Amino acid sequence: MTEKLKVGIIGLGGIARTHIPGWVASEHTEIVAGCDINPKILPIWGEQHDVEKLTTDPMELVNDPDVDIVDVCTPNMYHTEQVVAALKAGKDVICEKPLAPTPDDIRTMIKARDESGQKLMTAQHFRFRGVSQAMKAEVETGSLGDIYHARSWMLRRGGLPVRPTFIYKKNSGGGPTIDIGVHILDLTLWLMDHPKPVAVSGVARDTLAHHEGAFSGWSKMAVPQDMDVEDFAAAFVRFEDGATLILEVSWLLHHNTEGENAKVWLYGTEGGCEWPNADFMSTNYETQQFYNTTLKLTSDVMEAHALECVAFAEAVVNDLPSPVPAEESLYVQTILDGIYRSQEEGREVEISVDV
Repeated sequence: MTEKLKVGIIGLGGIARTHIPGWVASEHTEIVAGCDINPKILPIWGEQHDVEKLTTDPMELVNDPDVDIVDVCTPNMYHTEQVVAALKAGKDVICEKPLAPTPDDIRTMIKARDESGQKLMTAQHFRFRGVSQAMKAEVETGSLGDIYHARSWMLRRGGLPVRPTFIYKKNSGGGPTIDIGVHILDLTLWLMDHPKPVAVSGVARDTLAHHEGAFSGWSKMAVPQDMDVEDFAAAFVRFEDGATLILEVSWLLHHNTEGENAKVWLYGTEGGCEWPNADFMSTNYETQQFYNTTLKLTSDVMEAHALECVAFAEAVVNDLPSPVPAEESLYVQTILDGIYRSQEEGREVEISVDV
């Protein structure tokens, strides 16, 4: 049997817990090292996962000659340094979304990846859901014709994560725009086959977070009033081919939903579709009839966070392209960065996804 690829994980919190089942499920990988800034959790985590190499220093893990794949699960603002260091150390790297807080950071990663010859993947698990894979396959048959408009949103009524890694820009780089907007935008662009974005008009507000008595519906904890990221954002995006997109994201919004309301609508010359219900709409112009169909075979092969890790291991072993290449994350982050720039400048801004 071929020797397994050895995985080291940086950041052993909630996201790492969703990745671990994938590394365990893959026939190609085993977890051999873990890193976290909290030394108290290291022996507990090591015992749980039968891992002996434990450290509080990310660079120690990155430079460990026994590690083949580095899984970066740290707060957003630490991604660039850790990813670049791992690539330069000759490791293949999968990094939790967002790949980096700014487009230029992603360009830095791409340069390091190209110079090292290693693989780099963004962990965008929405793509790996069964319904997403089924809808992508259907769209690729040409069922929608030319996609000329999209609407996508990811809205929470009171789902603000009251943790320093999310609500302070020094750690996160932004609020729901960069936290959950990255999910739904990546999925939308992937389904649209990545048209080139050229301009963004957007707003980013923190109105409800600073309302008297503001609290998180998840924990009933009060929202710290020194929170310095937005709680809501909206944007209108124009693409080079003439297509357009409307995007809305929130942690706090007077929106009639329990938990999280996430949707993608695509509109094309021959049909439309809606995610995650897998509904497709079309028209028969000869009989003047409307058709609605729903994909039925959309079950998950595996939990999506785990499946993305399995897919990355397959890409490394078989020298396949990265399942989610950094160039596609550059599209996502450039649009999100454009929202912040548009808010600051009070106008539509031009954007570039050139590397």
